[in-house]
Amino acid sequence: MLAIYKKELRQYFNSMIGFVFLAFFLVIVGIYTWAYNLASGLGNFELTLDSIYFLFVLLIPILTMRIVAEENHQRTDQLLYTAPVSVTKIIIAKYLAVLTLFTIGVAVISVYPLILSQYGSDVRLATAYSSLIGFYLFGAACIAIGVFISSLTESQAIAAVVSFIVLLLTFLLSNITDMIPTDSVTQCTIIAVVWIAIVFLAYNSMHNVTVAASLGIIGEIVIWVVYFVKASLYESLVNNILNILAISTRYEDFSLGILNYDSIVYYVSISVLFVFLTIQTIKKKRFS
Repeated sequence: MLAIYKKELRQYFNSMIGFVFLAFFLVIVGIYTWAYNLASGLGNFELTLDSIYFLFVLLIPILTMRIVAEENHQRTDQLLYTAPVSVTKIIIAKYLAVLTLFTIGVAVISVYPLILSQYGSDVRLATAYSSLIGFYLFGAACIAIGVFISSLTESQAIAAVVSFIVLLLTFLLSNITDMIPTDSVTQCTIIAVVWIAIVFLAYNSMHNVTVAASLGIIGEIVIWVVYFVKASLYESLVNNILNILAISTRYEDFSLGILNYDSIVYYVSISVLFVFLTIQTIKKKRFS
């Protein structure tokens, strides 16, 4: 596992992706720090972080696009997954390699509040480092999502584009949620349509018309029977689900200096979930 971790981390710097990521990341953070904290004379470093976490949409896809997709494209995945190391250890090592690169960038900017405090008296270190913790956990969750998407394809370009779209949607979900009517009929209809889409995806995966059709019919019957029995269950249901999936909204507590343990557990759970899904995806390919 350690050998794979070192190999992946070394590849980032051999291919210059690591240096480009760190340079771009630090330059952008530096520009925003100068604009918000130095030029404006503000000691609120959390404002800087709150303004730049959109960078994850752009940087994470570039950082994770090759991590598994490259192995699939070059057909080296078969050699790697037949090595005397479990798939779980391989994926965790790959994830930790990407996370280490991100950690280096965050470690550098974590010094900024201390530097600012040397030249100002209104620097709130507790709030600044609370924001840094949320910033780091949010980035770790986004990286796990990117690694999972990279495992689904052989193309680095497709992995990058899909990761970009998925992460962008997580930022926009809170706005999309506000536009969806909360009445029971609309919510139930949306769930019924989503269920059809899920059944279609299941059919593409197993190619069994009978099973797919049975799942579709039974699911639709259950959805509408529940609606007619107790329609109130559907009120704001989709909105609540979308709010849970909008991972960017969880960062707001950290930016206010609140170390919300629910948000910490949420980000850690997202990271663990998508690493687990990546492992299961690779295992499926390995034994199919």
